[in-house]
Amino acid sequence: MSDVSILTGNCKGFVSGKELKAVSKAIALIHNVLQKKECPGSDFTGWLDLPSTIPGQLIKDIEQTALNIRDNCDVFLSLGIGGSYLGARAAIEFIKPNFSNEFRDEKPKVYFAGHNLCADYLHDLCALIKNKRVIVNVISKSGTTTETAVVFRIIMQYLEKAYGKKGLKDKIICTTDAAKGALRRFAEQGGYKTFIIPDDVGGRFSVLTPVGLLPIAAAGIDIRAVLKGARDFEKKCGNPGIGKNPAYKYAAIRHVLYKKGKNIEILSGFHPALHYLGEWCKQLYGESEGKEGKGIFPAACEFTTDLHSLGQLIQEGQRNIFETFLVLEKSAAKFSVPKFKEDIDGLNYLAGKDIEFVNRKAYEATAAAHYEGGVPNMTITIPRRSAYHLGQLFYFFEKTIAMSGLLDGVNPFTQPGVEAYKKKMFKLLGKPGA
Repeated sequence: MSDVSILTGNCKGFVSGKELKAVSKAIALIHNVLQKKECPGSDFTGWLDLPSTIPGQLIKDIEQTALNIRDNCDVFLSLGIGGSYLGARAAIEFIKPNFSNEFRDEKPKVYFAGHNLCADYLHDLCALIKNKRVIVNVISKSGTTTETAVVFRIIMQYLEKAYGKKGLKDKIICTTDAAKGALRRFAEQGGYKTFIIPDDVGGRFSVLTPVGLLPIAAAGIDIRAVLKGARDFEKKCGNPGIGKNPAYKYAAIRHVLYKKGKNIEILSGFHPALHYLGEWCKQLYGESEGKEGKGIFPAACEFTTDLHSLGQLIQEGQRNIFETFLVLEKSAAKFSVPKFKEDIDGLNYLAGKDIEFVNRKAYEATAAAHYEGGVPNMTITIPRRSAYHLGQLFYFFEKTIAMSGLLDGVNPFTQPGVEAYKKKMFKLLGKPGA
């Protein structure tokens, strides 16, 4: 089975062999302290060997709980924000069919909340799940994250009206800290099923913990295959050499481009199934690198759609950007362009060609045009939309961004700036002591 890989030909002229050789020396040094968990932020490097060390009993517990969810509810509602929901949503969007919640036989329907404070969103969600059997998984290490906690109160109120207070025990699952925090106290007082967020794994690196694995399994996705892909890439990305480690090669090129003023990276996919993978990457990249006045700004585009909006700016705007394409090598479905007798639209020259062939040529043309327009670009190739390759992608991006942050001289495992808006918001809301 072929692996996720990276193509870098369209960086020629922007990144030299000499520059890569120089940064590879720094990577080798950083690699040693990272692997030994002696780097800045080492208290949060539990994700490094998570694929190979996750207990078998925990996997069984997640699978059994997911089976119970699938047998006993119509709607599985995942409440969380940031890393508490993005990884699972990325996985479900990547693996499941487009519009899967719309299919009559899809069970359970999986919905996400707690990642915004929009009354309209909550109203519509409650209307959608009315008279449905609902199981809620609330995900928060502290239990006091404003967005998730506020929404959980509203959903709790909804559940109490539907089932009564005594009927909630099998309707709520808490994923939280092992020993402390408001959600831990709530779970213990109510006797709710719990899963633990490891102390040494930060939120944006938590997709391969119960934070991500339970919702992924509840959606019917094979988490053992996800972990197998991640485990294989844990081994592959454990090599210090950029020639054999795709994550370090990616990190090295990103670093060289950043030092040359390319401070915006656009992640561009040509399949809607990649949309939330881009959203997950945006959080992973932004929170890990963006501190101390440093960092590459992560953006995401969905092509060919955005070629008809942002394409102009990418092609001819400021030359402070570089691009990383996410390309699926093989789609599950096949559609050939039909031939029309009158050929009014002039597209009969495409008759008989598979639409994925057309999509592939759109990618190749875009990569070439942007490169010629002064936008260096790389391509991450994904063999297909499988759970195994999803696991590879998760680990690949995590290892990349850890190395990228350390190359920039920042601690990639903290996010102190996230607290700034919270302090202002608490003061405006009149929180005691704010």
